Amino acid sequence: MPKVSSVVVPYAAYLRVYEPLAAFPEPERTHWARYARRPDRPSYQDELRRSLADLLPTPPIPVPVHESSDAFVLDVDGVVCVCPWRTRLRGWQALGELAEELPASVLDAVLPPLVRHQAAQDYERWLARNPDARPWIRTATWQVPLNWFVLVSDEERRYEKGSGEVPPMLRYRTPMVQARRRVARALRTLRDAIEEGPLIDGLVDVGRWLEEFHPRSLVELDYGGLVHAVPAGELEGDHSAADVADGIEALRRGDGMAAGEAYGRLVERWRAVRDRRSAN
Repeated sequence: MPKVSSVVVPYAAYLRVYEPLAAFPEPERTHWARYARRPDRPSYQDELRRSLADLLPTPPIPVPVHESSDAFVLDVDGVVCVCPWRTRLRGWQALGELAEELPASVLDAVLPPLVRHQAAQDYERWLARNPDARPWIRTATWQVPLNWFVLVSDEERRYEKGSGEVPPMLRYRTPMVQARRRVARALRTLRDAIEEGPLIDGLVDVGRWLEEFHPRSLVELDYGGLVHAVPAGELEGDHSAADVADGIEALRRGDGMAAGEAYGRLVERWRAVRDRRSAN
């Protein structure tokens, strides 16, 4: 696997929500306000480095013992917005999804059953005390879910080629109100045009998740380490959000042929990434 700054980069994309300070209750609001003024805040790579470090001990530590007090910070039109890492919560949730991703023999070799069982028990006890907990970050490995592209538009796309040890970057950022509006419009169109299925289910799920946050939040779709699974030339020409928007608009017009062409472009673009996953 390729390395950046001596860190192995997993092929993962991220969907993040940055909330304004006003969305947080005290004393958390004061904590984040002070944190946002720190000049030494950790980066995206720092979060990754810390997560990978927990997998090195024997047995590995699948979930951090303590919740992270770090976050990503943005200034959105003069308003400080933060995206808490919540690494422990996300670790528990990811651990629960591993059984669907890996064969049992591989899973047992990576994380022994006793380790997973203990982590599951810890999560159950924690969740009983924090029933309304939700992450500010969603992660997808070896893909960007199509429903994520519904939230953004091609005009919000930002691409940087990178150079030397600086990797390329591809991301979208959009106001929360726009993301919610796009979800609602897409759901109306899809439910009128096709039967219930994974795309609609996924869009309903991400729409409910967005409703948990402050309306003045910012939504970010970041290709993250997935940029290393896509050839540079193809990454620069990747306009998947535009293809998804074109497909939904075609369905709205009743133009099945145009919708099929947009879907075909998406399938062709992401086939190479899926093939690399199988090869590994």
